[in-house]
Amino acid sequence: MALRPIDNALPITPDNLRPKKHAKVSIQTQKRASEIGVNDENRAPLPQPVDAASVDYIASENLKPFQDPESSIQSLVEGLDSKDWVKVCESLNDVRRFSLYHCGLLLPVLEKVMLVVVKAMKNPRSALCKTSIMAASDIFDAFGEKLLDSADSSAFDQLLLQLLLKASQDKKFVCEEADKSLTALVNSIAPLPLLQKLHGFVSHGNLRVRAKAAVSISNSVSKMGSEEIKEFGLVLLLQTASDLLNDRLPEAREAARSIVFSVYKVVSENEKPNPEEAWQSFCETNLSTVQAQSMIKVVSSSQ
Repeated sequence: MALRPIDNALPITPDNLRPKKHAKVSIQTQKRASEIGVNDENRAPLPQPVDAASVDYIASENLKPFQDPESSIQSLVEGLDSKDWVKVCESLNDVRRFSLYHCGLLLPVLEKVMLVVVKAMKNPRSALCKTSIMAASDIFDAFGEKLLDSADSSAFDQLLLQLLLKASQDKKFVCEEADKSLTALVNSIAPLPLLQKLHGFVSHGNLRVRAKAAVSISNSVSKMGSEEIKEFGLVLLLQTASDLLNDRLPEAREAARSIVFSVYKVVSENEKPNPEEAWQSFCETNLSTVQAQSMIKVVSSSQ
């Protein structure tokens, strides 16, 4: 029996034998093209990241005073609060200029400025972090012990902690700048009040922070006279040195030895006939037997 032709059937041609393309393939292709910006002149250009190298690290001696500091101080706080980190860097350099040349105008807003400096130190951008550390150094040089005069010294405590942390990290150029700032701190604030702030950090959980605090304590103690050391506490310094002498980092151990010699000098200064005996008695009275022997050995090995 013959087959009947199907109504409306298309004639078989080579074109009808080719598989048809699905529309969604072309739609997806167009979408991908638009996502990567191919031939799209109407797309807004992506913002270009600011190169950290464009931030200037200006030495303190190269900073200039303001021509009109009274009007400039009004815009300083606004600049420090900016969400643009480059603008914050510029404002921190202005803080340095005020510290060096117009510190009286900066004093009323100093606590807020210090909190901004702390916040900037915590920022992951190394350029902003380093600029804030440089600002801290100039603030120390300008204000010294005035930083401790306020009833609420938490801003200074936070600043000190951040400096110790930054001096302990792996980014060399940030670490070196923080070390300079800690040196500026030791040189600008009297040893006794600074020791009272630093002492709490020698038991910090971060061994690098302990080491940096130990170095700053050692540098402060080396500037103190006998009466100041006695006022802070000979026994407290001896026990601190004893703890640090067994620390894991050589930097902490070397600082501990320096502290030991400072304490030994005070203990033995009025014991001309037998200074070693006075030192031995002092150590054995205030330390365990093992600790005392370590302290005695530090001094005897240097003689």
